[in-house]
Parts: sequence; C-alpha cells; structure tokens
Amino acid sequence: MTVKVAEVSTSSEQLKYIFQSINALSCPMSFNFHMHTVHSDGKLQPSALMEQAIAIGLKGLAITDHHSIAGYQVAQNWLEQWRWNHPGATAPQLWTGVEINANLLNTEVHILGYAFDVEQTSIRPYIQRKVTTGEDYQAANVISAIHEAGGLAVLAHPARYRRSHFDLIPAAAAAGIDGVESFYAYNNPNPWKPSVRESEQVQQLASEYHLFNSCGTDTHGLSLLHRL
Repeated sequence: MTVKVAEVSTSSEQLKYIFQSINALSCPMSFNFHMHTVHSDGKLQPSALMEQAIAIGLKGLAITDHHSIAGYQVAQNWLEQWRWNHPGATAPQLWTGVEINANLLNTEVHILGYAFDVEQTSIRPYIQRKVTTGEDYQAANVISAIHEAGGLAVLAHPARYRRSHFDLIPAAAAAGIDGVESFYAYNNPNPWKPSVRESEQVQQLASEYHLFNSCGTDTHGLSLLHRL
C-alpha cells in the first residue's frame, strides 16, 4: 500500500505542475481532463477513447465518468497493453478521474477528482455509480475525500450552474478546491473552442483565489474534439 500511495503522490505532483501551465490552447490537442465513456453517460468505449487520444497526440488526459472509475480501469489496462505492443513509442499520461455531484451554496455542482488512489476508503462512496446523499453530498466533504485519497479537486464548468460562478468559485475555494475548469466550451462549438468571456472571468477568479486552471472537452459523444 505504501508504494501505491507514493506513486499516486508523484502522479498528483505531476498534475499540479501541468495545471500551472494550462492555457486556452492546451485543449483539445495537448491535454484533456474531462471526458465520458459508456461507463457513465458517454458513447465511447474506453479503448476507442484511448485510440483517439493517441491519434490526436494527447500528452495527458483523464476519464471522468460520473461516480465511476470503471472506464478509467479499462482504459488503463488497454494502455498498458498498448505500451507493451509499442516499445519505445510515446504514450499519453492517464490519470485517475471521476466527476462527482455535490452541494455548494445550495446548488448542485460537479467536482472533478484527479490523481487519487482508487484503493483509498475515502473515495469509495463516490465511485459506486450513484449520487451520494447527506454529508457525503456536501462539497467540502467531497473535496476532503479526494484529498485524503491523494488527489486534486477541480470545479467543473463553473459558469454552467444555477448560481453564478462569481459566487461559486469563492465558496469552492473556501471549501478547499484546488482548481477550476477555466477553459470550457459552453455553447458546444464545432470545432471545440473555449468560451472567451467565461474563460476570462474564471481565470481571473482562479488567479484571485490562487487556484489551478484546468481544461476539458466534456466529451459525451464519439469524438474527443467535441463535447456532444
């Protein structure tokens, strides 16, 4: 168990370093930290997702199925086999990921967890394929559980909720969030492109509250270059 925790810690540190350099051009061709498979509400098989990631030339990614790590686990096994069959080839870094529903300021938000140890007990309530209730549903407790598992917590698409991102991001920061999904395509453009106004506002808030910036396509369809 000590070795696993050490590996996750290193993985988390790597991700922190990458988040520090994320900008409007990072997604979707270099990094993508928000994607779904058939193991939640997406259309892609994990193997097809990984094939696309390699074809695109992604340097790093995370599969963030809702309340499930099954897609990640299949993709990780596929990637290990691919590395075995392609010695010396460059492979993307695949981090653990999950998207968790939570209550923040009496508003349901989505919190993305990354680089956590899947064996840690704190994360288990959130990978059972269902939304949690009670104390487990509170944002501060979700964030704490991700941290206890050695991971990083990011507020997904902050400008997409019933409550304003100008309220939610400060509250998330107070609850211990590590970062925000600063670059997101709110109007589902084709090709994918982060929404300029919202991205600028979220970046400013991230800077003000000392949070990391993240990006992701939130892919639910058959292409990692689109959201739907």
